[in-house]
Amino acid sequence: MLPPILANLRIPVVASPMFIVSGPELVIAQCKAGIVGSFPALNAREKDGEPVQLEAWLTRISEELDRHNQANPDRPAAPFAVNQIVHRSNARLERDIEICHRHKVPIWITSLGARPEVNAAAHDCGGIALHDIINNTFAKKAIEKGADGLIAVAAGAGGHAGPQSPFALIQEIREWFDGPLLLSGAIATGRAVLAAQVMGADLAYIGSPFIATEEANAQPDYKRMIVDSGAMDIVTTSLFTGVSGNYLAQSIKNSGLDPDNLDRADASSMNFGMTSVKAWSQIWGAGQGIGAVHDVVPAGALVDRLAGEYAAAKAAVAAM
Repeated sequence: MLPPILANLRIPVVASPMFIVSGPELVIAQCKAGIVGSFPALNAREKDGEPVQLEAWLTRISEELDRHNQANPDRPAAPFAVNQIVHRSNARLERDIEICHRHKVPIWITSLGARPEVNAAAHDCGGIALHDIINNTFAKKAIEKGADGLIAVAAGAGGHAGPQSPFALIQEIREWFDGPLLLSGAIATGRAVLAAQVMGADLAYIGSPFIATEEANAQPDYKRMIVDSGAMDIVTTSLFTGVSGNYLAQSIKNSGLDPDNLDRADASSMNFGMTSVKAWSQIWGAGQGIGAVHDVVPAGALVDRLAGEYAAAKAAVAAM
């Protein structure tokens, strides 16, 4: 059974937090359209001496969604989520947890390590904690450490993708876990959202299609590359972060590298400091579902498309 905060979305979709791409404009548009919008806390970066960007982002998102809800009581905005990278190289984690706790962030998404203290902070301010995992072993550890729900990151997902088929991953988790379960991996249509539910997930976790939206903080060339590419244009490599991930082959070529001959890196090379961010800012992540993206549109229009396709898919299945 879903917690109330996830139970009344327009369609069962959480927009995934994307490196650089997800910011206040995109999150607000996603929430107003009726799905959970999210961003990584580390996307909010300020220079030395400047006001804390994360504070400003959370204030803006909360205030704009409050205004929307007051003006539209019949179609309130969906809640938003903040992603915390809990890897040891994230020197900001403790500060960002305190800020999110103080702002009463409703949904916390944790990545690259399950930490009981982060889950406790989410619960203490009335929120829920969802942890992303790539296999059943990590799933069990996350729940043992206090996560409320799981995000199963399967093969084909953008960014840090898992290696397993969504059929296998969802099946193994559902043998023992009946709580909130999201599925990530090449989901780019309303039909795919319904398929995720039929497999056993409660909600779909969608990222790459939102790169090609007007509100996304992505370079025009990045958005166009999403539109012009398909599954065959995705390369899987651990070189850029130390964790296996999916990236656009053309962006790797544009950076002077051969996508067919990339070195490997192990987890010890993971670094979420500013130096690492600058080093790979032109290497663009994407999932294998981008063949369904045909134009750059407002985020609300993308959600409209997904909602229409989802309704049509349900009707088609019911008629079988």
